Amino acid sequence: MVGVACRRLDFALTDDQEALRDAAGELLDDLASSGRVRAVVDGGGGWDAALWEAMLAQGWAGVTLPEAQGGLGLGTVEVAVLLEEVGRRAAPAPFASTVLALEALAAAGADDRVASLLAGDGLACVGWARRLDAVQGRVSGGRWTLSGGPDPTLYAPAAQLAVVPAATDEGPALFAVELGDERRPAPEPAMDRTRELGWLRLADTPATRLGGDEAVQSVIDRGATYAAAEMLGGAGQVLAMAVEYAKERVQFGRPIGSFQAVKHRCADMLVDVEGMRSSVYWAAWCIGADDRDRSVAASTAKIWCSDASKRVMASGLQVHGGIGFTWEHDLHLFMKRAQLDQVSFGDASFHRERLAALLRPRVEAGESVL
Repeated sequence: MVGVACRRLDFALTDDQEALRDAAGELLDDLASSGRVRAVVDGGGGWDAALWEAMLAQGWAGVTLPEAQGGLGLGTVEVAVLLEEVGRRAAPAPFASTVLALEALAAAGADDRVASLLAGDGLACVGWARRLDAVQGRVSGGRWTLSGGPDPTLYAPAAQLAVVPAATDEGPALFAVELGDERRPAPEPAMDRTRELGWLRLADTPATRLGGDEAVQSVIDRGATYAAAEMLGGAGQVLAMAVEYAKERVQFGRPIGSFQAVKHRCADMLVDVEGMRSSVYWAAWCIGADDRDRSVAASTAKIWCSDASKRVMASGLQVHGGIGFTWEHDLHLFMKRAQLDQVSFGDASFHRERLAALLRPRVEAGESVL
């Protein structure tokens, strides 16, 4: 009989991570309440300056950066913890885009730019396109320029700096572009008005190269995982709203939650949300640990969360009935925000193709894909 040594695997958050989640919840309950979110939405969209200042004061923007660079020295799991809470409230603040841009800049050694963003001196955005060749990078005399345009970019209308992947003769590369008033786009009238959105248009625009294909893949992995974490938070909140409404709404003399069809729909929502949670935190852990499966995990999380988020939002609308479609109800804020997150940094179709390309060499080599 062969003895097998086993070790205990703990999939729960640590005490410190739970404390971070609770502290984030308290801050967001105060500064990202439904009333404050609606004030931003009714004002045309964008972000809440007081909320963003509070996030900066708490060090959220530099959560993954080393303390020597002014960060908190934590990891991507902690980013996921914060983003789940952000998504749970549809908080109007450029948190994910700033963290993603800062991580790319810090990895490239752009310490001065990192310090200025951490101090609140302007915003940063990350422009990404499904087709890498949507933006072309060219070098002449040692100077890089970019031409083209990524997909609609969150917070581009207010950003002072953009991080943009591009195709070059040397292969995929990541660049930083300083945005003056003449390069900053006007806000688009998007459905999701809890955030600002704009089209970056580059035409022989001076740029600084931050890294090659490895840096590009890191942005895709992190961007996809961060979008998935926000979708997790939003889906969790919609589930909670649906369950509470099912307890209170009475038809035929009984709460609708007592009807089997509603019970089953809420149960399916719970299964989807828990699946989202598992995939998000697996991806966040893999990225933080620099695990070989980090790209596989990131694409898996984006696929599952994009699909599951659609189902949860649709079920939330079904449980709420007509009231869920009205402007006065908060459900539509989460639904529209989720629709943008579902396509940010690649939709489910894009990541299925990416996942297949990542796993194909293992299959051809006879290796396990699990």
